Amino acid sequence: MPEPRELRLVSWNVNGLRAVMKKDPSFVDVVEATDADVFAIQETKLQEGQIDLDLPGYHQTWSYAERKGYSGTAVFSREEPLRAIHHIGAPEADDEGRVCALEFPSYWFVDVYTPNAQNELARIDTRLAWDECYREFLAGLAAQKPVVTCGDFNVAHNEIDLKNPGPNRGNAGFSDEERASFTRLLEAGFTDTFRMLHPDVTGAYSWWSYRFNARRNNAGWRIDYFLVSDDVADRVTGASILSEVYGSDHCPVELTIRL
Repeated sequence: MPEPRELRLVSWNVNGLRAVMKKDPSFVDVVEATDADVFAIQETKLQEGQIDLDLPGYHQTWSYAERKGYSGTAVFSREEPLRAIHHIGAPEADDEGRVCALEFPSYWFVDVYTPNAQNELARIDTRLAWDECYREFLAGLAAQKPVVTCGDFNVAHNEIDLKNPGPNRGNAGFSDEERASFTRLLEAGFTDTFRMLHPDVTGAYSWWSYRFNARRNNAGWRIDYFLVSDDVADRVTGASILSEVYGSDHCPVELTIRL
């Protein structure tokens, strides 16, 4: 087993990679500024061949949705992965490019874009079925080696994780069902790294609606996470939300950990 080293890991829902490429700073600028060992993205909204992304020093691993302009994940890693997994066996959402799981010598890195329950919880059954499959998938990986999973989990776990919990109770992303499902994921052996290090910090959000000047007023939600296997939680050295980075309705989140 290689000697542990501190890794800088970043996750960002870009809400359309081609659009972020054209903004200032561009996506490439953001990657270079973070100098991450692994940079994971969600909601790429593109198919193979639709972008020519030049990121010197990074191996690129992509998961594409079958449906054009929808979903999709990708991971850019300085270290070449031993293998990649793109499906978890969730029949209703496994063709949507929602998982990019990479095996490295000392850990698994899993990038996820969890299905949204949608307005009136129209897709809640699909969402909960996905959560169960994902939980079992991660537990299987964790039986092999430590797991780091990140991405847009599309749920604010507790009231501290969104600006207006009262009016949003029962809505997509803050329904009792989704919150309980996220609790079950943590109870399966995973640690919410940001809350572990910042248990009482308020106003820490990673997503803001484009409406009502939500970002300017910091009326947001924390729905982007880094979770790690409980047995390596003591190796976490930092967890932060990069709210100064614009370009999407989400901002990146970051983890430093010795693995």
